[in-house]
Amino acid sequence: MTLGPLMLDVAGTDLTTEDCELIAHPAVGGVILFARNHESPEQVTQLVDDIHAARDPHALVAVDQEGGRVQRLREGFTRLPPLACLGALYDTDKARAKHLAQTMGWLMAAEVRAVGVDISFAPVLDLDYGVSRIIGDRALHQRPESVAELAHAYQTGMHEAGMAATGKHFPGHGAVAADSHLDLPIDPRRYEDIAQWDMVPFERMIHFRLAAVMMAHIVYSEVDANPAGFSRFWIKAVLRDTLGFQGLVFSDDLSMEGAAIAGDHVERASLSLEAGCDMVLVCNDRENAVAVAESLEGYSNPVSHTRIARMHGHAAPELNALRQDPRWKQAVAAVQRCEELPELDLDI
Repeated sequence: MTLGPLMLDVAGTDLTTEDCELIAHPAVGGVILFARNHESPEQVTQLVDDIHAARDPHALVAVDQEGGRVQRLREGFTRLPPLACLGALYDTDKARAKHLAQTMGWLMAAEVRAVGVDISFAPVLDLDYGVSRIIGDRALHQRPESVAELAHAYQTGMHEAGMAATGKHFPGHGAVAADSHLDLPIDPRRYEDIAQWDMVPFERMIHFRLAAVMMAHIVYSEVDANPAGFSRFWIKAVLRDTLGFQGLVFSDDLSMEGAAIAGDHVERASLSLEAGCDMVLVCNDRENAVAVAESLEGYSNPVSHTRIARMHGHAAPELNALRQDPRWKQAVAAVQRCEELPELDLDI
């Protein structure tokens, strides 16, 4: 059996019989965890072990552990600051900011890998134009070159902890005010403007061997009528051909309102895969996740299978052993000196 193109979620802190049967479905290749799936590091470790045991090869297990407003694993994990704290420091001390970015990337990834989770969908490569509430302080900086430098350092830290990086949301989510969880944002800028600004961090990170990209549920109306995650132009012509990206392409969650333009969930998954995505996400909607899995039962893409398999995490120490590592203690102290942390927003 190979890993299928569907990533879905589970409801609780342990697996039900239905969860195990669905994870074993040939169309499923991954599971994403949310805050509701977490009580303690020990419980998450057992949950991930059970997910991995539900099929062979193991399903890819993912989480959003950016820090700030978006941190799913909290109790027993270091409270991480928003990535914007790195950008603020970068404006006064570039060397220190890049060092802290590498430290934060390592700390985040080391703790996540310590409980068996393969990847965190990070770092955010969107620019902070000051208009997007949903992005806001999740962005590293407002300037593309600064985002690229900080993201490269952050990715270096992730790699040191045994985790592949995922840049999001291609080709850039920061210039629209609408939240794609609740609406379909429209970005009216020309391709040339997007390429000279928003795409720069992605282009540079691709040269730094970025392993994966997550697409944006945004229509760039002067470029293509389809949202980027359903667009052959954005995925195949731009990301693959122009930028030369050979890694894994994730859709954003197909249950988001920004994806509704593509039809029902089965149609959304089909269009996303046809446009060039390797793996599609269906979250917080078990009925439609099952429908998508059934619709993709005969789906096969050997190249995508390989890309998905490469995202599995490398060997890592357990959390108790990690906490005895002087590097962990130094990293925790370093990130705790960042600016005051905002309240977590579990709805993002």
